[in-house]
Amino acid sequence: MSAPASSPASTDPSSSTLGSSLKRAVFWNYGGLYFFYFAIWQIFFSFHGLWFHAKGMDGGDIGLINTVMAVTALCLQPLYGYLQDRLGLKKHLFSFVVLCGAMVGPFFAFAFPPLMEWSMTGAAVVGGMFMALVLLAGVSVVEAYNERASRANHFEYGHARLFGSIAGGTITLVSGWMWANVNPDSIWWAASFCAIVLGALLFVAKVPDAAKDAAASADATRGTAITKETLKRLVTDRSFIGFVVLMFGTAALYDVFDQQFSIYFAQHVSHGNPEQLFSYVVTIQIFCEAAVMLVAPWFINKIGAKRGLQMFAAILVVRVLGSALVTTTEALIAWRLLAAIEMPLMLVSVMKYITRVFDVRISATAYMLGFGVAKSLGVAAFSLPFGAAYDSIGFANTYLVMTGVIVAVTVIASFFMRDDRSLRAPGGDEELDLDLDPTVAGLVPADSTVTAGIVDRDALENGFDRS
Repeated sequence: MSAPASSPASTDPSSSTLGSSLKRAVFWNYGGLYFFYFAIWQIFFSFHGLWFHAKGMDGGDIGLINTVMAVTALCLQPLYGYLQDRLGLKKHLFSFVVLCGAMVGPFFAFAFPPLMEWSMTGAAVVGGMFMALVLLAGVSVVEAYNERASRANHFEYGHARLFGSIAGGTITLVSGWMWANVNPDSIWWAASFCAIVLGALLFVAKVPDAAKDAAASADATRGTAITKETLKRLVTDRSFIGFVVLMFGTAALYDVFDQQFSIYFAQHVSHGNPEQLFSYVVTIQIFCEAAVMLVAPWFINKIGAKRGLQMFAAILVVRVLGSALVTTTEALIAWRLLAAIEMPLMLVSVMKYITRVFDVRISATAYMLGFGVAKSLGVAAFSLPFGAAYDSIGFANTYLVMTGVIVAVTVIASFFMRDDRSLRAPGGDEELDLDLDPTVAGLVPADSTVTAGIVDRDALENGFDRS
């Protein structure tokens, strides 16, 4: 199920340098969307455990909130993917996520305390479901929409995405100051403020008129772009199966490994304040991550998205295996800082692999099923057994087992996944702009074989001259 090739004459994001993007207001607009959305994300995941504990919740209740968030996201992501692909460049679903984000302050100030008085378990369930709308499910909408908009506006997704990393590093310091000097409840109002700014930026965010007109023309010509046959072709595509396997066993284990790494870190740092040192290391890692994101799009364009994902998995192996074998303070800091390379490689490679190998008109569905759902299932499947293994066989031995799982999954997935380098035109990243039917866009002759919105690869390669 290959993505249609782009015309050599078409503009593609990989031809846009960071310098040229920085001169464009639309780039800063979308960068702002990432910054203020991930500011909300960072506020919650940095302080929710402390806040809930201070309000009287125990570890089980806090764990239930995170579990409910994951389960709710699993249920919503396929629906969100389908809706966003139907909406294309329309902002309706993104606006719903923003609206939910704006309600974070009122929810935790006025609704959550009475819920806790009624039932801690009930409060955990309702709180988890609500925050899933903003975070674990909402993030897929934000990522999928912004990636699609980056192609329409001709700038690199990865360059705009680095604003999310910058937000992660800065908002922790700001919200930490608010927690200590204002009051702990103020962090939720800060999240609502970020959502209001996010909504204003979304309102003014531009989508080129050519993209709207072309998409409307394409819809009129082909009818709906999303059919059962289209989705069936996606989920049975060999490359998609391999992609799902890879995300299930690597992206998920990235999160599972980090869940309790701070505990392992503190156990092996014998001088100073281990927790404070770890917080400094994480802050440095986040800012380094933003720096790596600057060059990640260029690098992935050179080596290919599949190789980028394999490199992400290889670095994850080094981190996990290294943490098991070398536990000096300096080494543990180095293993954590390697995450600054991992995350950009994964994020950029995931988006580029989806838009190169699969039909870009269902890129949101491919992202939410192939990445969001697969990763969530992996986290749910691995968190409990590996968490129990930490107690029974120790962190180091558990990390050795985890390393074996990552290696096995990567090898299996690599066998299934198509090499995307062959899908790129000479001199650039070959992606279909604006999510159009290739016959409408003038990229494929009208008599080429197009079935259920998917271009037949042989017909495509024989139907027009790539040169």
